Amino acid sequence: MRVLITGISGFVGSTLAGYLLSDGFNQPLEVHGIVHRADSRIQEIRSRLHLHKGDLRNSSWVEQVVEAVKPQYVFHLAAWSDVRASWDQPWAAYELNIGCQLNLLEAMRRHAPDARVLVVASSEVYGLIEPDDIPVDEDTPLRPNSPYGISKVAQDLMAQQYWFNYGLPTVRVRSFNHIGPGQSDSFVASAFARQIAEIEGGLQEPVLRVGNLEAERDYTDVRDMVRAYWLALQYGEPGGVYNVGTGSSFPVQELLDVLLDLSNVQIRVEQDPERLRPSDVARIVCNPDRFFRKTNWVPAFSLRESLTDVLQYWRGVTGALSSERSKSGQRRQ
Repeated sequence: MRVLITGISGFVGSTLAGYLLSDGFNQPLEVHGIVHRADSRIQEIRSRLHLHKGDLRNSSWVEQVVEAVKPQYVFHLAAWSDVRASWDQPWAAYELNIGCQLNLLEAMRRHAPDARVLVVASSEVYGLIEPDDIPVDEDTPLRPNSPYGISKVAQDLMAQQYWFNYGLPTVRVRSFNHIGPGQSDSFVASAFARQIAEIEGGLQEPVLRVGNLEAERDYTDVRDMVRAYWLALQYGEPGGVYNVGTGSSFPVQELLDVLLDLSNVQIRVEQDPERLRPSDVARIVCNPDRFFRKTNWVPAFSLRESLTDVLQYWRGVTGALSSERSKSGQRRQ
């Protein structure tokens, strides 16, 4: 079975690749991945992957890869994922999320029309969620309120259109917030954890800068999320759409409290206006019932387990950085 993962070296893509190649996975797979730039996250499994380095914005190159691989399953994970930064660079979000997917789906319908394709949208497609919308199901109106959200709506509806018009068996998931080890510090849990790890390592003053602590979100560990993505392609209806989340929400303050509790130093918390979004919905909770019924997927990681692993990841990163700085200082002496 040939699998193609776009964005395989990203946070979610690398976790998915590791899951598909793990000893506990019960199907032998030939895993191909599209890499654009850095591939440090997949170094440990690189020898077991078939990598294709290039740019999804290049339609001719994408077509060559799809024609050569002839994948049977495709996980389209390459994307612009920073909601806050999309306000500063809206065109980049549109180009990377809409244009790259268009190139991929065009190549798929020509060279692998029977392959099942997972298109990952986001809870941001729902945008301005009203209190009466909670918990958010798949029939909740789409009211995107950021450039990123608009780009994900376009991806979502494009996938549906390729099923309607070309019979390409796309499956859409609207995933709610991810957390887990390896996530960029442009996301809230990693932003907190990195600062705490740097404070513990003496690399930063004992002040943790935060944005809006009142917003409530539905957080799923990335290791649970990639299991959900596999199940979505296995059991999801072509053209169908599924919300993926835990069905519970936590305020950002609770994430901060858990991480501070896991730390061994005293830290002062200060609000940073630069970390506030231009538009921030107060509460978002996923209604995952449709997906639960279809796949029997159940999240395995608790919020505290996830945050423990996020903090340990950043302790490892900052520990390596601190060690390198120490060696550099010794060389200069």
